[in-house]
Amino acid sequence: MPPATASCQLLIAKALSISVKFGRVKPGALKNFQSEETELMSEVVVTSLRKLQNEVLYGDNQTLLIDEPAGAGGDGTGPDPYTLLLSALGGCISMTVTLYARRKGWPLERVQVHLRIQRVHAKDCVECERSMEGFAHRIERHVTVEGDLTDEQRARLQEIAHKCPVHKMLTSEIVISEMKD
Repeated sequence: MPPATASCQLLIAKALSISVKFGRVKPGALKNFQSEETELMSEVVVTSLRKLQNEVLYGDNQTLLIDEPAGAGGDGTGPDPYTLLLSALGGCISMTVTLYARRKGWPLERVQVHLRIQRVHAKDCVECERSMEGFAHRIERHVTVEGDLTDEQRARLQEIAHKCPVHKMLTSEIVISEMKD
């Protein structure tokens, strides 16, 4: 699998910061991960501006806005947190597939990732392995690769799409804790 690019790492950090909203946290569990192997992948600072609009500061003083649609009390000036999370996953899938194809010298021309997220009752979730209480979030995806590729290459790129770092993060345990400077 190709190494995560800086952009992919940024997407991971954005997705992780947004995943607070999903409540997939065990308080204090991060201390179990503290070791010399812990690596800071990215860092963002999110500041509220007005209504539900927030500015995200990342990288080398770069910014983007996140907001809720007008119908939800925001101004619609940027993606909502769920859209940003899906964007992080889709962007990482596309980058991972592209890097792999490039490394193999395959004639990949374009990757398109279509994603949607749904909230379902956990008791109705056939695929759920964790708690059967409350809600589960289900992300559906469809990855299309374009180019003069063989059937075997297309199949391999579909396998690689499941190995992007954001996909791995979202399907593993996520721990969020208070930051210590």
